[in-house]
Amino acid sequence: MSSDEKRYEKSDFNLDIKFVKNCSDIDPYDDDPDVLRAELSCGHFIGPQTLTDYCRIQLDDGKAELKCPLCEKQWSYTEVRKLAKLTPEEQQYFEEVLANNAIRRLLDIKNCPGCDWVIERSDPSSLCVQCSVCSVNKGRDFEFCWQCLREWKGDQPRSDRCENEGCSNSDLDLLRNCATTALKDAGGIECPAVRACITCGLLLNHNTERSKNIVCSRCNKEFCFVCLKLTRDCAKTSGYYQLCSDGVAPRQTTIPVWRSN
Repeated sequence: MSSDEKRYEKSDFNLDIKFVKNCSDIDPYDDDPDVLRAELSCGHFIGPQTLTDYCRIQLDDGKAELKCPLCEKQWSYTEVRKLAKLTPEEQQYFEEVLANNAIRRLLDIKNCPGCDWVIERSDPSSLCVQCSVCSVNKGRDFEFCWQCLREWKGDQPRSDRCENEGCSNSDLDLLRNCATTALKDAGGIECPAVRACITCGLLLNHNTERSKNIVCSRCNKEFCFVCLKLTRDCAKTSGYYQLCSDGVAPRQTTIPVWRSN
């Protein structure tokens, strides 16, 4: 640990925090036995610098919640601010990015690559999006690819890619090419090992020891991994552990966009 990294000091002892000299549960390299670490609400131990760095990774990855990587329990921003000993500059950054990520999760928005203006996509099935600001400035229709964020190239419409080199959706590629898995408690039926949540689009792996139904960790909706219906709809025609009346849904070729109700 370098001298400029954040540490817990004696002045922090008046906070309602449990301090220990355990090694960090989250970072195996954070193991100095003489350094204090704090117990998080999830029960794991961590130092302020490791907590700051890990939360930054989540923010930069577009997350709107800060969660423990070991147990997936959510940490409140208030807890992170205190235990990570965020500086005023870090607090401003965290708050701005958390708010921005939350908005982007609820709305299908991105920044136009031409003018950096925030654009909301009206048709989630189309990757070709027109920017009215750039169209006025350039005196012609300006369209860009929602996926690779470059000016649109190729014929329209297409839902998987434009013709710019390297334009591809790694999540769609995974859905198309992932291995199959057998759900043991659903009669051994085979289906793709990765599915996109039918409500919010989060990619999920399913524990093959459980039933065919899964609860999404992001939107908390329960759906059937086999037929890709909400569990309540699947259960109307088949049991919780039985083969779905509609059989196995094909591999997904689009990813749902989550919109708040």
